[in-house]
Amino acid sequence: MIDYRQFYIDGQWVDSQQPRDFPVINPATEEPIATISLGSAVDVDRAVAAARRAFASWSQSTVAHRKAVSRRVRDAGRAREDEIVAAITA
Repeated sequence: MIDYRQFYIDGQWVDSQQPRDFPVINPATEEPIATISLGSAVDVDRAVAAARRAFASWSQSTVAHRKAVSRRVRDAGRAREDEIVAAITA
């Protein structure tokens, strides 16, 4: 079973401040396929604070820099395409 109980906040994978595990069920088999964590208000506040800090430099970055970052995000998604398709299918 896959464990997706962390959140990506402020450039790192972190545990929830108030963990609430939630099983993800494959509707075809009714078997659990993963566990996720339901975010809490504390987790949301941490993520919003990190986004606000990042906005200061991001909003001043050049179009070329933003394009380069967008391409890296796209390429990372493409590199994990098989994994993403498997998760969606399950």
